[in-house]
Amino acid sequence: MINPFDWLLGLFSLDIGIDLGTANTLVHVKNRGIVINEPSVVAIDISSRRRNRVKAIGNDAKEMVGRTPAHIVAIRPLQDGVISDFDVTEQMIHHFIGKVHGNRAFGAARPRVVIGIPSGVTEVEKRAVRDAAISAGAREAGLVEEPMAAAIGAGLPVTESVGSMIVDIGGGTTEVAVISLGGIVVSRSIRVAGDEMNEDIVNYARQKYNLLIGLRMAERTKIEIGSAYPMERERTMILRGRNLVTGLPEAVEVSSVEVREALAGSVQVIIDSVKATLDETPPELVADLMEYGIVLAGGGALLHGLAQRLQDETRMHVYVADNPLTAVVMGAGMILEKPEFYKETLTSMQRKSTIR
Repeated sequence: MINPFDWLLGLFSLDIGIDLGTANTLVHVKNRGIVINEPSVVAIDISSRRRNRVKAIGNDAKEMVGRTPAHIVAIRPLQDGVISDFDVTEQMIHHFIGKVHGNRAFGAARPRVVIGIPSGVTEVEKRAVRDAAISAGAREAGLVEEPMAAAIGAGLPVTESVGSMIVDIGGGTTEVAVISLGGIVVSRSIRVAGDEMNEDIVNYARQKYNLLIGLRMAERTKIEIGSAYPMERERTMILRGRNLVTGLPEAVEVSSVEVREALAGSVQVIIDSVKATLDETPPELVADLMEYGIVLAGGGALLHGLAQRLQDETRMHVYVADNPLTAVVMGAGMILEKPEFYKETLTSMQRKSTIR
């Protein structure tokens, strides 16, 4: 049953699509587009016993990573695409909902929310996301699997009787899915993605050069010279960190060939996951994929040469979506703009009264 009070407050609230990512959270507002794109990082005061121990969220919190005093810790409340700290996630969603509404009469905001979740999550993990959104002030919380949202955001014909394949490489998870008639036919969700690649670079620098570098330096290296396929002109970059033998600061020049070697293991796991998904796909849909190709989305899709490498391995056309970084949140926004058209794509769209 609809709560009349929530319905009334809903008239003054905005419909919001959220890509609740391990690395970044994006928020799409109906008829306004993407209004927030910030890191999924929260700085908390661990010396405080109070519930409201959050010091900073998003961009402000990321700036604190590695620079905080002992009692303030910058954490990611989502790990591998699922909630690892419920209270902090709830406060992060609450913060972003307030920011979208300009904190004007924020306590009265009761938006409809659609949130992207990894395809491999359990019912318990789904409920945790839904409950966090409701606790943060949403009057309705719908969940859409991230590969479905990414496919919608990338402009694929998900509701038609044509097979579409999406590979969404985020921060914590890589989602591979074959979609037809508004549903996911075959899917795989692996916990190897952008964060794992950063760790690969950290480990490579430690093992080869006895150099301890931070995750932010590793991410910069991946973005600037990382690749999955030989470059026309190989490049170099300076890694700065601490020598593990002397304990002193040190700078080392690394080449894109070395970084490609460091990333090889994670890239191969993603390729094997795509191949395994194709192996389980019905023949009629494989024929569609051979005609229309495979679409890459997510930040990992921007790794140099990944599309070419996948194309060589699968012998199918592979291309990067026009908006790989925002495909999931754009898809969530499109579901809110055409709820009847896309209602079959939601895993649930339940009211507060049925969730509690």
